[in-house]
Amino acid sequence: MRFREDYTAYANVCFKSFGDRVKHWVTVNEPNIEPIGGYDNGSQPPRRCSYPFGADCAEGNSSTEPYIAAHHLLLAHASAVSLYREKYKAAQGGQIGITLLGWWHEPSTDTPQDAAAAVRMNDFHIGWFMHPLVYGDYPPVMRSRVGRRLPALPAPESEKVRGSFDFIGFNHYLIMRARSIDTSSGQEPRDYYVDAAVKNPAADITTGEVETAPWSLRKLLEHLKLNYGNPTVWIHENGYADAPG
Repeated sequence: MRFREDYTAYANVCFKSFGDRVKHWVTVNEPNIEPIGGYDNGSQPPRRCSYPFGADCAEGNSSTEPYIAAHHLLLAHASAVSLYREKYKAAQGGQIGITLLGWWHEPSTDTPQDAAAAVRMNDFHIGWFMHPLVYGDYPPVMRSRVGRRLPALPAPESEKVRGSFDFIGFNHYLIMRARSIDTSSGQEPRDYYVDAAVKNPAADITTGEVETAPWSLRKLLEHLKLNYGNPTVWIHENGYADAPG
């Protein structure tokens, strides 16, 4: 696979052509959700998935491909950042980062099981990228639950990924309610949501389970401050979508 090399070559053209005017670069937009839609439930291109986790997919493997796709997006991001810092940053004086989707997960009920599921889901959803970007590896809960299906980050790649941002962008809209599905993480086959051992009611568009509220953005920012060293954060998207009227 040449994805990392091809993406870095593309980024090089952008830095070279536009760096005298562009001072803030985002490498990838929402890499923590694209693998789910594209390679887990198959709702988005390239529409790869496997039974029973997705429908109408001609091919794919929901148990492995989301993690592989996200891994290559992470490595491509780090490669582009390394290139910018080594070749362009001093002369162009810009900054570079990545933008994540920032759903905030809360328990669906007041049970300890749902409380734990919400914590796991935040680790899977936000920590999937924030943990390697800050600490050089995926979150421990992902390592323990996903096992060998989660790609390794050997020392050279870990060092390149860690700290590969000047800022982190977030697109935040929704509060997602997480509900424990009380399933063993040792069962096969599994996908992203089963690995996190949650049922995300939003996936079923369950009435009342998707919310918007100002306090969720505060909780997201406090989570980043507490767990990831208070990184520079830019809110790139935020608000509430409504039908035109």
